[in-house]
Amino acid sequence: MIKKPFLIAEIGINHNGSIKIAKKLIDIAKDANFNAVKFQKRDLDEVYSKDELDKYRVSPWGTTNREQKKGLEFGKKDYKIIDNYCKKKKIDWFASAWDFKSLEFLDSFNLKYNKIASAMIISKPFLEAVAKRGKYTFISTGMSTNKNIDDAVKIFNRRKCKFELMHCVSTYPMKTEHANLETINALRKKFKCKVGYSGHENGIAVSLGAYMMGATSLERHITLDRTMYGTDQAASLEYSGMKMMTEAIEKINLAIGKNKIGKIQEEELPISKKLRSHLNNEKFK
Repeated sequence: MIKKPFLIAEIGINHNGSIKIAKKLIDIAKDANFNAVKFQKRDLDEVYSKDELDKYRVSPWGTTNREQKKGLEFGKKDYKIIDNYCKKKKIDWFASAWDFKSLEFLDSFNLKYNKIASAMIISKPFLEAVAKRGKYTFISTGMSTNKNIDDAVKIFNRRKCKFELMHCVSTYPMKTEHANLETINALRKKFKCKVGYSGHENGIAVSLGAYMMGATSLERHITLDRTMYGTDQAASLEYSGMKMMTEAIEKINLAIGKNKIGKIQEEELPISKKLRSHLNNEKFK
């Protein structure tokens, strides 16, 4: 039997700077039987150059990149609300930090997990800082070479920090033919560790395929409405898609069952008697 995966609802920045929307996303994640919700945390001046932040960009928050990105960032007060709300709803939350200041910011919360975003896997100092904290860490492998992944695994093993790689293709939305789910088996074989899947595709078929490949975790972006403003909304699952995925996993897990080779199941006996009754004739003996 394939063990059911740890399900992560990636809220990311799909809250659009609204605590009200964030709470609704937490609600649907809980109702759809996900195990945790995940956010993203950035210190804008650490992650982006001044030139990048000063670029012209029309958004609901203003006309520059800085105004847009600032509008999508939650602060300490916001995360305290999120922390309390998740405790109330009995669902875990964590976040992927994109810089050292954000990593320190998250230290102020008693979180079970850390997450290395695909963008951050190439930074050895950052990997060291996360591994040093000793929390179970999900490591996305999008845009990564074998050396990038090997370096990350060595750092976490040396620090004796438990981790899980997550096969990921960093395109939004990802085309089905780019999924290359066989990579899950390859990563598991090479690094002798748990391997999950972080998906950015439309629909649930690829994620279910990852589950059947033995993915130990599944992470999908979620949204209230795929047509909402935001770069990640279109590659996200709405509530109906989330429910379809979790219910399909339950059905697949139930269907896999046990090895019954050579055994007639009890439910088959009356059918067997009916359909084979003609074989009692002399000519079939």
